[in-house]
Amino acid sequence: MKAYLEDIPLEKGRQSLYAYRFELPFFEFKWHYHPEYELTYIVRGSGFRLVGNKYETFEAGDLVLLGSHVPHTWSSKDAAETVEAIVVQFTPALFESLGNLRECARVKSLLENASSGLAFEASVECISDLEEVIQRKDFGKIVQLLLVLDRLTQLSSRRIAPNAAHVTVSKQHEMRINKVCLYIQNRFAEPITLKEVAELIFLTESNFCKFFKKAVGKTFSDYLNEIRINEAARLLLQTDQSVAQIANDCGFETLSYFNRVFLRKKGSAPTAYRKLH
Repeated sequence: MKAYLEDIPLEKGRQSLYAYRFELPFFEFKWHYHPEYELTYIVRGSGFRLVGNKYETFEAGDLVLLGSHVPHTWSSKDAAETVEAIVVQFTPALFESLGNLRECARVKSLLENASSGLAFEASVECISDLEEVIQRKDFGKIVQLLLVLDRLTQLSSRRIAPNAAHVTVSKQHEMRINKVCLYIQNRFAEPITLKEVAELIFLTESNFCKFFKKAVGKTFSDYLNEIRINEAARLLLQTDQSVAQIANDCGFETLSYFNRVFLRKKGSAPTAYRKLH
């Protein structure tokens, strides 16, 4: 996915990390990347998370570590829901001198794996330590961050997107892909044609297909289906709606097609998925 370069407000060359807690009316779709590592914990809110070419839902408790230059965004599903998060961003240079030390082997491996994005099952102790990073000052922040990273090596985690590192410095590409993805996110429950999204950024259908596949790493139809299926999976688990109603609400014109796509994406039929989870 193409993304824009975000300039983290560090005092370049003199500051190694930036830790903060924020509250907003909603998470805005803002596809970007930066040289710094990023550790994000969602205190409150839910929606869609896009890391590399992997589109997933998130909710409170979501804890993700991203490597340098990994493109990403968190976006709220419900604009009426207030969101809150803790974010720690730190430069790769912070650990360059520690990388070859035997005592830091586990943390080094953790940071290397973060190039794919890592999602964790957060523990109470880990979140408490993470909150403490914000409170500490100067060298104390670095020490506390080391404690957090060490604790992360002891938690269960999974890789989010194996081919996450797709970046660009093209402002035009950034604007185009953000416009398309935001359009899809806002209208995925409605019929969306290839022609209308191509016209959105003034491309022919053929050129749009090439542009989108190169930018996102998957076809437009596969990307759209992934968004729809993730929303369907959420509805299956959080509501009592029938499978047919969910299929219709998520933009699928026929139940049979919905069942085929759901089986391919989730590995089980919708009814079985609901029972299993």
